[in-house]
Amino acid sequence: MPTLLLVDGSSYLYRAFHALPDLRNSQGEPTGAIRGVLSMLRRLESDYKAEFRACVFDAKGKTFRDDWYPEYKSHRPPMPDDLRAQIAPLHEAVQAEGWPLLSVEGVEADDVIGTLTRQALERGWEVVISTGDKDLTQLVRPGVRWVNTMSEEVLDAAGVEAKFGVPPERIVDYLALVGDTVDNVPGVEKCGPKTAVKWLTEYGTLDNLVANADKVGGKVGENLRKHLDFLPLGKKLVTVATDVELPVALDELPAREDDKAALRALYERFEFRGWLKDLDGGAASVAASKAATDSRRFAAEPAEL
Repeated sequence: MPTLLLVDGSSYLYRAFHALPDLRNSQGEPTGAIRGVLSMLRRLESDYKAEFRACVFDAKGKTFRDDWYPEYKSHRPPMPDDLRAQIAPLHEAVQAEGWPLLSVEGVEADDVIGTLTRQALERGWEVVISTGDKDLTQLVRPGVRWVNTMSEEVLDAAGVEAKFGVPPERIVDYLALVGDTVDNVPGVEKCGPKTAVKWLTEYGTLDNLVANADKVGGKVGENLRKHLDFLPLGKKLVTVATDVELPVALDELPAREDDKAALRALYERFEFRGWLKDLDGGAASVAASKAATDSRRFAAEPAEL
């Protein structure tokens, strides 16, 4: 049974940029995010032997969610120049290291991952989703695991329920209630994780909770009733799409051989000396150890983006 390894490249890009020190080459070019993401990909290659794989990044521009809700992600500050400068060379390096790279206009990386996951499951494949984004736990089910390489956390369906208090199929309801501050999706005021889990345990689903909203007491019950009009939209905003049109088919995502000439040029430019030695067949174990060390350093940082 083939395995499809899907990497949320945008999640790891931001995380690596903020987790690692301000690394630069001798020309002053920033290199930390590039090194961090490549280290993570190397570790994933070692930990998960997947016949098919893809590293997925958000495309520039707005998505369908902005049409639904203009305030979606509107609170985010502009991308730092030092991060922006690393995107193009990182994309080049990811592909040179044998990873198919996807970035689809009008949708988010999550939606690309969701669609590929559905397609793989329909073929009976196993799927590993590597990300630091809790929203993608809604895709977990038999045959699908959620992996945070930076915190070394691996979640199956039982793991999702143990972590959040609800099973994967209720994650969307949970997020609609608590909100998603990262994406600027408001939840019910004063409804934290414990309250959301309590409500979903008692009423089963968000729809059933809404139908019985008049029975929920206290101030937070009042807040729930005030938020009823927004809840359907909130749920749509936090739901990962699994039916977007993609420019490639699953069969076009096999693991590929490294482009050693392209890698050499990139490693020389950004002065990744250990990896240059690795290309020449020396210090391979040192490079692998460095990759694992770099990826583990991210675990000390906050888990969400």
